[in-house]
Amino acid sequence: MPLIQVTLIEGRSAEAKSALIRGLTDAAVDATAAPRDSIRVILQEVPAAHWGVGGVPKGASVKEAGHG
Repeated sequence: MPLIQVTLIEGRSAEAKSALIRGLTDAAVDATAAPRDSIRVILQEVPAAHWGVGGVPKGASVKEAGHG
């Protein structure tokens, strides 16, 4: 049973998340020939303030990050 875990910044629409789950499932079926109903996809959403890029929380403004 393939299990696909994805971590992403929160804020995407339900439609976008459904499309991602569908696309990942399709890719897993194509790549592994596993039965579609055996594929599991877990989306874990993280607040932007908890996601760091270049040493700065993604949700921080330039001023808060000390770059301005």
